[in-house]
Amino acid sequence: MINLAYKDIKHSLSKFIITAISVGVLLGIVIIMIGVYRGMVFDAKVLVDDIKADIWVVQQDTLGPFAQTSKIHEDLKNQVSYQNGIKHASAITFQTFQLENSYGDFKVMLVGFDPFDKIDVIDKSKLIEGRSIQKQHYEIVVSKKTNYKLGQKIKLGKDYYTVVGITKDTVSNGGDYLIFSSLKDAQTLQFTYTNERIRSDESRGIKGGNPHLVNAIIAQVKDGYNPKQVAIDIQNTTHKKVFTKDEQKTLLLEKVIKKSSKQIGLFTVILIIVSIIIIALIIYTMTLEKIKEISIMKLIGIPNFTISKMIIQETIVLGILAFISGNIFASMIGGVFPKRIVLLNADAISLFIIILIFSVFASLFGIYKVIKTDPAEAIAG
Repeated sequence: MINLAYKDIKHSLSKFIITAISVGVLLGIVIIMIGVYRGMVFDAKVLVDDIKADIWVVQQDTLGPFAQTSKIHEDLKNQVSYQNGIKHASAITFQTFQLENSYGDFKVMLVGFDPFDKIDVIDKSKLIEGRSIQKQHYEIVVSKKTNYKLGQKIKLGKDYYTVVGITKDTVSNGGDYLIFSSLKDAQTLQFTYTNERIRSDESRGIKGGNPHLVNAIIAQVKDGYNPKQVAIDIQNTTHKKVFTKDEQKTLLLEKVIKKSSKQIGLFTVILIIVSIIIIALIIYTMTLEKIKEISIMKLIGIPNFTISKMIIQETIVLGILAFISGNIFASMIGGVFPKRIVLLNADAISLFIIILIFSVFASLFGIYKVIKTDPAEAIAG
């Protein structure tokens, strides 16, 4: 039996392919928007996962360094390290900078940690060039996307720092590139005032800044201990706010990026709805364009079922071609975006199923229209 869908597609092949690619570009944009949302959620958790700390101790009555300003004394790590169930404890700082080089200006987050402590803040699997920090002063590790090179000097504050290592896929919870320095250098940059500020404060009777502050104390829990219970014990003992790793990630998702992620998510839903409407209209219009051809088929005795099957088959083929071209388009432009785009096969397949279902419904409306049309009137018109 002759496949009418194959014959019809072959008859207008170039038009059919152009339509499929156009629909695919629209689907690709939707896939990218879903990837933007996924990337935002992924970036919110990646730094916490990279640090591999089970416990976060922060300033009392705050939500920690990612959501609010948190300042505690560095020597609190000694008290935390002696708590029951703690394996290692270390101090850490976070500070944002606006940097500029020949590739443009960009925002970074500086993570300060003690390179001689037993908690290595830099994920070794992401260190692609050079080495980690091995000195207490003037060494820095940067993200590859900052476009700095090994051995290059970067000015932060009044000092210059030498790039000794380069990482990949290291970002802050906001998607900014990460750079790493020793804790002592980070404390100087964040908590030590300039001479002019010190003299100005002293004239007002105010003492200078305290360079022995940090933003958080991180700790790892011994095997066999419940991090939640250990966190409660530390909070009762130190009178500081203490989060487990899971609580810290939940905080980032529900407090720090909640509005941004909801906005992106809502925009994505609207874009999906608009895409469904546009694709449905394209399918409906394509079906109505065949009204004369279908009328001739009816006049020569081709059953309505065969005609309906032809249109649905064309719709499915169009959807498959659009899905393929949309994924190719999304993969091609996904790397151009300045922040992470996470493209998941599950998201693309789910979108394809939704689009295909609504496309088939749109084709059914078109089928109903052409089937009910009088063949003689359609040919005459």
